Amino acid sequence: MSPSAAVGEAPNASRARVDWAELGARLEPFLIPIFALLVSLALFGAFVALAGQPPLEVYYQMYRGAFGTWFSFQNTLQRASPLLLTALCTALPARAGLIVIGGEGAFVMGGLAAGATGVAMAGSPRGVILGAMFTAGALVGALWIGFCGFLRARRRVNETIASLLLTYIGIALLNHFVEGPLRDPESLNKPSTRHIGEANMLGSIPGLDVHWGLVAGVVACLVAYVLMERTVFGFSAALVGGNARAAKLSGVKVSEVIVITCALAGAAAGVAGSFEVAAVHGRANASLVAGYGYAGILVSFLARHNALAIIPVSLFLGGIAASGGLLQRVFGLPDATVNVLQGILFVVLIASDTLYGRIPWRSLAGAR
Repeated sequence: MSPSAAVGEAPNASRARVDWAELGARLEPFLIPIFALLVSLALFGAFVALAGQPPLEVYYQMYRGAFGTWFSFQNTLQRASPLLLTALCTALPARAGLIVIGGEGAFVMGGLAAGATGVAMAGSPRGVILGAMFTAGALVGALWIGFCGFLRARRRVNETIASLLLTYIGIALLNHFVEGPLRDPESLNKPSTRHIGEANMLGSIPGLDVHWGLVAGVVACLVAYVLMERTVFGFSAALVGGNARAAKLSGVKVSEVIVITCALAGAAAGVAGSFEVAAVHGRANASLVAGYGYAGILVSFLARHNALAIIPVSLFLGGIAASGGLLQRVFGLPDATVNVLQGILFVVLIASDTLYGRIPWRSLAGAR
């Protein structure tokens, strides 16, 4: 090979290395969550092995319990439905640089408001009752998380702490009302509000044993993506999340953006709670405190707060939750074993945030 040829190839090799480095940097938001998922599965496998069960067989049964049959897949879709909406309760404020973890509170209060509204409007046309229930759930959820945004914007109160504390207050209010003023006298073993009536229950999607919350969740994620990625409001929220002071100097009304974003987030979680009442339970009771709001936090973080990515991640987390019963029957493991996997995944995912921007892609490309 002549020296001139070697010299001629050097720029091409350099460009190849740069291309690999750029590719790695662009794929980083996808590669790091996948890496966190693999590490979590390895740690969970070790946990299962210590419990005396074969990890690979456990993973196979988890797959069967989540996607192996048509029944299990529908169960997964059913569990994923509320996650689509509660995840937005964290993802939307994250666009504005806020960490809101109060989806459980908005979910519970939305369900309580929907249940109380359905009972209060007994005798009205079915469509009017359902419309009022979802409106009430959305409004109460919006006020619940919107209040956190107001405290952040006007009083500089940490939104993470505020939303967490409001969750405890919301659960306490639920217990107070279903055991007191709104209690159905016939609900002896499990205090509940009165039933909204079977005729007023929201039916399933045709051909599926899954309620319409799944469709609402997917549509909400699509709308949220367009809102945050393709509109002036979404651009303003991104400016606030990047640098609130610079956004204010640019003419963005920072306080309004924060409050509106949090209100939209709370409305999504409130609607999720309304679906649990209108399509699943028919009444408000302690069953609303099912952890969907907390699981939504994990979904949002695993999806990197991307509204479109929330859809497949919700399906994945819904499958994990749906497989708990099968693990209990086959291996005798507690039904909450899947919660261990979710906890490990959340911890590893948070820890993996330290990797962003620190992976030496150029050095790795050079070594290649």
